[in-house]
Amino acid sequence: MDSPHGAAVKAEDFGLKGPRGWAFRGLGLDAAPGSLIAVEGPSGSGRTCLLLALTGRMKPTEGHAEVGPHRLPKKMAAVRRIAALGPVPGVNDLDQSLTVAEQLREGALLQRHYGAPIRSLLRPRAERRAAASARIEAALDAAGLDLATLPKAERTTVRDLERLESVRLSVAIALLGSPRLLALDDLDLKLSDPERGEVWTLLRSIAARGTTVLAVCSEAPADAVVLRTGPKADDGAPEEKPKRPAADTPKITRGKGAKDDAEAGEGAEEDVEADPAKDADAAADAADGTDDGSGTGNDTDTDTDTENVDTKGADDALAEAGRA
Repeated sequence: MDSPHGAAVKAEDFGLKGPRGWAFRGLGLDAAPGSLIAVEGPSGSGRTCLLLALTGRMKPTEGHAEVGPHRLPKKMAAVRRIAALGPVPGVNDLDQSLTVAEQLREGALLQRHYGAPIRSLLRPRAERRAAASARIEAALDAAGLDLATLPKAERTTVRDLERLESVRLSVAIALLGSPRLLALDDLDLKLSDPERGEVWTLLRSIAARGTTVLAVCSEAPADAVVLRTGPKADDGAPEEKPKRPAADTPKITRGKGAKDDAEAGEGAEEDVEADPAKDADAAADAADGTDDGSGTGNDTDTDTDTENVDTKGADDALAEAGRA
């Protein structure tokens, strides 16, 4: 049963394919509300694409998933309304020129206009400001960010924040809309081992409050529900990275591998050369639209049947996702 605070996340034979091959394929997941889910895998294994697909920002190619009561890919807009993005590089980057206070006020303003009920806009201005201040204080407390410890307190510019402080600020902005699913990308990026431990402690505390947390990392903690991406060997273990093929050696395919593609009757034009430096280039475009990553975007579209929709390049998908 779904929690009033967190969303259960389930997936079966979940896959996403772009013009260069499979970003990920054949993934399964069954996580209860309030779970800490770690998407573990090397860079270039489709981790970011999986995160964006499970939060309704990218359209999957095969299989299905459920986030709370909403089924993907048909209910992508509904999933976006309950799933918020924390830090996802290239999608919802913080504005480096703003101060911390300005960035928080902007997040609260977007949430009020696009995530709150229309009747809340009819409240007196003083009441709306007080409510926004209360939401900001609660979000900062949940994210563990004390503005008094910053070099210039709330007037500190975003560009002057340390990496850990920037992560906490992004998490606080995402929590302004009280999402049921919080997703974060590249949790290991530019963090020392002690800082990484602090972030996992933070995410455990958020999950303990009832919000389901989905975090992309290169190494998952022992207490997380782990979802691994990347090629798999026949015994289920991660497949070793192949050596660079000779000129007459067939190319390899991501996901289930070239062997499965051959059995499925797929053509050679779907084979791609492995390139772990490009994570999102193998992704499909989120044809159903994107929002600002806060989980409270301006979703005015209606959910429709998404079968037989052509995919596009991941560069277009990430550009569309970061535009709002």
